[in-house]
Amino acid sequence: EFRRVLFRSMKLIYFHGFASSGASGTVQLLRKMLPSAEVIAPDIPVDPEEALPMLHELVETEQPDIIVGTSMGGMYVQQMHGHLRVCVNPAFRMSTMSKVLHTGEHKWLNGRKDSAKTFRVTADTIKHFNQMERKQFDGITPDDKDLCYGLFGINDEFVNPVNAYNTFTKYYHHAERIEAGHQLNEKVLRKYLLPLLKQLLGSKYDEAEKEPLPDYMKYMQQ
Repeated sequence: EFRRVLFRSMKLIYFHGFASSGASGTVQLLRKMLPSAEVIAPDIPVDPEEALPMLHELVETEQPDIIVGTSMGGMYVQQMHGHLRVCVNPAFRMSTMSKVLHTGEHKWLNGRKDSAKTFRVTADTIKHFNQMERKQFDGITPDDKDLCYGLFGINDEFVNPVNAYNTFTKYYHHAERIEAGHQLNEKVLRKYLLPLLKQLLGSKYDEAEKEPLPDYMKYMQQ
C-alpha cells in the first residue's frame, strides 16, 4: 500500500485585474517562477455582487497560504479578512475609473474558461462597485492589520498611487512604495513581490521555487 508523502506545496490564490482572467500573463509567470507551488487563479465575474461571494467561498474552501491580487484583484484581496495577503496597486475606487469601467461592451484581454470574448458593463455594474467600495474596509480586526501587505507603484498610470497608499495605510501596517507602473511584470515580480512572499512564507516559499518532484518520488511505501 502506498500513501502520499505528508507535504503540501505552497498554495497561492491570484486575483486578476479588470477585463483579465485566470489565464493572464502574471499567472503564467507565477507558475513558471514557482514551479512547485499550487497557483489557483479564478476567472472573476464582472459584477462585484457576484464576484465577492464567489471569491470568499473559494478562499474559505482552498485555505491558501497567501492571496495576491493586482488592481481590481487587489481591491478584492483586501477584503479576504483573516488570510495572509498582498495587494498590488489595488484599485479601491473602481467606480470612479471612467476610462476603464464605463457602460457598454468590452473585450476580455485574456482567454476565459467559458470562452467568452466580450462582456457588458451596465449602470448597475458601476452602482454595485460604488456600493461595495463604501463598505470595503468594514470588519477589519486588530489581528488583520498585520495580515495584509500593500505594494504601490510610484509610476502607476491607472490608479493614483498616493491616494491608494494613503487609503491603505489608514487601515494596515505594511505598505511599500515601489519603482513600478501599474502592471505586475516579470521585473516587478522578481524585484518586489517574490522577495516579499519569501519573507512571509519562509521555507514553504523556498520549496515552491524548486522543480517539482517526479511522480514516483511523491509516494512512499507504508
